[in-house]
Amino acid sequence: MRPVSSWGRLSALPHEVVELADRVAEALAGQKPGIAYGAGRSYGDECLNPGGVLWSTSLLDRLIAFDAANGRLVCEAGVLLRDVQRLMIPRGWSLPVVPGTQMATVGGAIANDVHGKNHHDSGTFGDHVRSLQLVRTDGETITCGPEERPDWYAATTGGLGLTGVIAQAELQLRPSPGPWLEAEIIAYAGLDDFFRLSEESTPEWEHTVSWIDCTSGTDARGLFMRAKPTDRSGGRLPRTGTDKGTRAMPFTPPFSLVNRLTLRALNALYYAVNKRRGGRHIVHYEPFLYPLDAIQQWNRLYGPRGFYQYQCVVPPGPGPQAVREMLDAIQRSGEGSILAVLKTFGDRPARGLLSFVQPGVTLALDFQNRPGALRLFERLDTIVRGAGGRLYPAKDARMSRDMFEAGYPRLPEFLPYRDPGISSAMSRRLMGS
Repeated sequence: MRPVSSWGRLSALPHEVVELADRVAEALAGQKPGIAYGAGRSYGDECLNPGGVLWSTSLLDRLIAFDAANGRLVCEAGVLLRDVQRLMIPRGWSLPVVPGTQMATVGGAIANDVHGKNHHDSGTFGDHVRSLQLVRTDGETITCGPEERPDWYAATTGGLGLTGVIAQAELQLRPSPGPWLEAEIIAYAGLDDFFRLSEESTPEWEHTVSWIDCTSGTDARGLFMRAKPTDRSGGRLPRTGTDKGTRAMPFTPPFSLVNRLTLRALNALYYAVNKRRGGRHIVHYEPFLYPLDAIQQWNRLYGPRGFYQYQCVVPPGPGPQAVREMLDAIQRSGEGSILAVLKTFGDRPARGLLSFVQPGVTLALDFQNRPGALRLFERLDTIVRGAGGRLYPAKDARMSRDMFEAGYPRLPEFLPYRDPGISSAMSRRLMGS
């Protein structure tokens, strides 16, 4: 038994950690109910099972086969997205969809059907999985994909790790001109500007995302960022694939460095510094797609009590008004974040029964763990639910079962595919077992 945390660091409770290697089915047999644990980048309790078993996939990190002519990669579930990108981009291929960190695993990306800054262009991670191997705790191994046993594939993609342990997957990569992006930063004032920039950017720009100053309320100021692949390097050499340029938060401070006293100043500073960097530039893909990966263990900034992330999506019709109401509620509460992200999703339906993405607009913010934030979440829940939206389980640590059921109407279709030998803190909170 050893203490294990997720990325939000809200707890560090004992778990019995079992390392999975070659014989996954044998390792699962006869175990108490458990849940797969990849890189621990889920923010809440999805990857936790306090007092129970965690099946670590850190040793399932091998690349099995690569078809260089067609861009098909077969790999184990514990492979980091970072390693796929750094190996494949010099060979002319890349992952079509990546989340905001490259330190997640392939298995975690499938289990959460992650999205990136290019949903309008490329959909979710699950759109590019050709097949996967699912090991059940009763010893059965199921191979499934969009064309083979698609019902199992729909349940497992975005299925929160509850249908079995993903052992390996075949991914369809896409051609890549190299590691460079043509990027642009545009300062804006007001949500009308944000939605205008989003609409006009999607035909030409592959990646679109916005940082927003959540302390500015309904008059929200922000920085709209967009990028597209380019074969131009701007005269610079590509990175060597090392992490020498990254910094680290070396310790956990005794209190959150992001708090009511520092919040407005930090947001103003971030806005001013990045506004001066406006205009078009040639940039390496890593700092644009994964800006927070430049600071290892940045989650320590929130102190020993950890932090919550609140991410929601609301449909396009009521979405703009819902975002205005949420920003107003956040400003009036005195709570807030320097890591507030606003972006729109395209009209592509997700493949998974429990996939988070739906057409509309998504807002994501980090909050220090304090009672005021929990009270604020209840207000935000009311707005999101009233607009027909839902919360992202990969970021959640406190959603009610009632809100989960309302936001994920295909849950009854999913439940028959659950593995009875798999349980997590989240599944018990949201599904009762």
